[in-house]
Order: sequence, then C-alpha cells, then structure tokens
Amino acid sequence: MLELFSTECVACGLCEKACQFLRRYGNPKQIADGFDLSDPARQDMAFGCNLCQLCTAVCPRGLDPAGMFLEMRREVVRNGTGDYREHRRVLRYERLGTSKRYSWYGLPKGCETVFFPGCTLSGTRPESVFAFFAYLKNHIPNAGIVLDCCTKPSHDLGRQDFFESMFSEMKGFLLENNIRKILVACPNCYRVFKEYAPEMSIMTIYEFMAGDGIPSRNPTGETVSVHDPCALRFDETIHLAVRQLLTKQGLRIEEMSHHGKKTLCCGEGGSACCVAPELSEAWVMLRKRETNGHRSYTYCAGCANRLKSIVPITHIIDLMFEPEKALRGKSRVSRAPVTYFNRLWLKRRFKKTLEASVTREREFTGVA
Repeated sequence: MLELFSTECVACGLCEKACQFLRRYGNPKQIADGFDLSDPARQDMAFGCNLCQLCTAVCPRGLDPAGMFLEMRREVVRNGTGDYREHRRVLRYERLGTSKRYSWYGLPKGCETVFFPGCTLSGTRPESVFAFFAYLKNHIPNAGIVLDCCTKPSHDLGRQDFFESMFSEMKGFLLENNIRKILVACPNCYRVFKEYAPEMSIMTIYEFMAGDGIPSRNPTGETVSVHDPCALRFDETIHLAVRQLLTKQGLRIEEMSHHGKKTLCCGEGGSACCVAPELSEAWVMLRKRETNGHRSYTYCAGCANRLKSIVPITHIIDLMFEPEKALRGKSRVSRAPVTYFNRLWLKRRFKKTLEASVTREREFTGVA
C-alpha cells in the first residue's frame, strides 16, 4: 500500500486542508515515502490518525489514506513494537467486553435475528437497550440478544491476528446456530460486521425503526443538528434513516458544514486520543463551532460521550424511548464506573426475562 501512495498520490493538498493530522505530518505521499519501522517517531505517527476517512472522502484520486495508516499500524504490531502503554486502558475495556463475566448470548428457539447493542450503549443506557429489545420482540418474537464486544479497538490498533481470531470465533458460533441477521446500535460494530461477516445481513436499529413507521409527534419548533459518526461516513441510507426519525419527532434539522460523507470525527476514532490528545481536542472544538449553539443528535454512544462536555448532545435512542427527557436534555446517561455495573445488570435482566434455548458466556480468549 505504501508503494501505491508513493506513485498515485499527487500531493494536491485537499486532504491536508481537511485534516489537522495531515497538516502536521505532511501529505500521504510524503508520509508513505518516509515511513521507517526502525524510526520510533515514524511508528508513533501512524497511531495519531483517527482513521476517520475524511481524507478518503475528499481524495480526487479515490485513494484511502486512512487505510494506509491502518496498514502501518499492523506493520508496527508485526514488528513487535506496537505495545503502547497509552492503549492499555482501551484494550482492558475490550477484554472485559469479551469476557465470561460480561458477555451473554441468548438465542430463543427458531432465532435467526439478534440484537448486538455493543459495549458503550449497554453501559451508558441499559434501560434504553432493554426498551429497544422489548420493541424488537413485538416485531420479531424470536429475536435474540448478544452482549459481547466486536473487538474493533484491536482491529484499529493493528492487532489483526487477535481481532480476526476473536471475531471469527463469534461469527462462527452465530452461523452454527442459524443466525443470519444482526441488528446493531453501534456504528463501529456495524462497520466490523459489514466488512467481516458478508454471510450475514447487517442493519442498524435506526434503519429498522425508520422502516417500521415510528408515529410522528407534533412539531416542537426546535432546530437541531446531526453529528454523523465517522464510522458510517459513506452509509447514506443510515444518514437518511436517522434524519427521518428526528423529523418524525417534530424536530427541524439544520445541517452542520461537515455532515454525512464529510462529517468530522469526534476525536476518539482509532484510539488516536490516547497518543495525540491535542489533535483529538481540536476535532471537538471544530465540531462545537459548527453546531451554532443547537442541540446535536448522534447515533454513536462513543461520540456522545466524547462531545457531551462541550456540546449539548443527545443519543437518538434517548429520543425514541424517553422523548420528554431527551427533548429537555435530561436523558439518563451513566458514567464509569457505573457503566460497568450497568452492563452486569443488563446481563442479569436478560438472563431472567428472555426464554432462550441456546445460551453462552464467552470463554474464548483469542490469539495472543
């Protein structure tokens, strides 16, 4: 891939104009030509990119610089020099998500569709996760639940062997049990399943709800903005579904300068905030300026957590299941360490209420 950028990148400057990371380190051609595994500074550089693909969205040559940075990370890991102290917290979070204590699969008889809520939403909004599942059961009575982690943190940190072993084991279990459709709430989970589980049908819960014809509310007169997660940058069908849900709730949308295909990263993408917090904070401030003081709605729990201290922001699932509180900006959102207890509470509640013919707590630990 480095050779591709050495020969195909024309150094037009469009991606540098869009991205502060590239303004610091140079255009993709310069970076590709200068990458050196024997130089610690060049290795570290690759982990400062958010992998958000804004560079890809603006490239006139159709190149994917973010893909190049991900491959650089994999090269660093293969080189044995990818163990960063700054990443240990996010990897511990991932490890807990896949552990026997936190994971649970509940598959009713005849189940072909499961809801995969992801780690962050389950921790910050367990009641909303449970409420959506109850809503789902009204439409698909034999729907199941999977509380697990898709291991995207390891994927984005270049730990490809570990990621593939963990995801393949999970996918194999689901396929063996005739699961053919995954409903996801997390944009990152959607992206992982979409790329690595082509045998399955993957849909976001936002598309599902929009297609179901959620009843409209009277117009509130409130103008809001939408923060599209960068993981779904190129998924216009999902962008549209979210906007349909918001307008049906009586809200008027005023788009930010960067939205849809050219949305901004919240600063947390690719775990870049661990090693380059100043670049991450700059993304947050740019997003704040673009909201024009309006409340923003998003469909990524990670983005909501990242932006909430500086931007009035609400997850759309709050609006769907606690509309009055959401419209007042009073939604119940938990913080760590309560989020860990919430995930255990959610697991216990599903175990008590879901009549499942197949269950499991995950014990597979993957490739070291």
